[in-house]
Amino acid sequence: MENLIIEGVKSTYFTPQVIFNADTGECSITGESYLEDTWDFYRPILGWLKQYSDEVKKPINFTFDLTYYNTSSSKCFLDIVKQLKEYQDAGGSVVINWKHPEDDDDIREEAEDYKNFLNIEINIISY
Repeated sequence: MENLIIEGVKSTYFTPQVIFNADTGECSITGESYLEDTWDFYRPILGWLKQYSDEVKKPINFTFDLTYYNTSSSKCFLDIVKQLKEYQDAGGSVVINWKHPEDDDDIREEAEDYKNFLNIEINIISY
């Protein structure tokens, strides 16, 4: 299975940096996510996670480290966390780290909402 690497872009719209390592299970989404076609951007990410869950079946250490994102990106993050929860429920090992700026309560609260809604452990880390 190939790694998934997408360089972040800051332009009219912002795309985050995505680094998913198929050998180590280290996955991160970093930066800002403010896109026009959010679903088109995140569809391959969800596809990669599904393939990894079905074929590789190793532990996943997933880190969200975003400083800003729009509502449509938030929906995609929820879909990612749901997929991680499904993998965990099927016996896969999952660690989710959610990093946020110390003064950004909205990003912290989003992680808490996902954690409570999906009943999944999320390490919420401020910096």
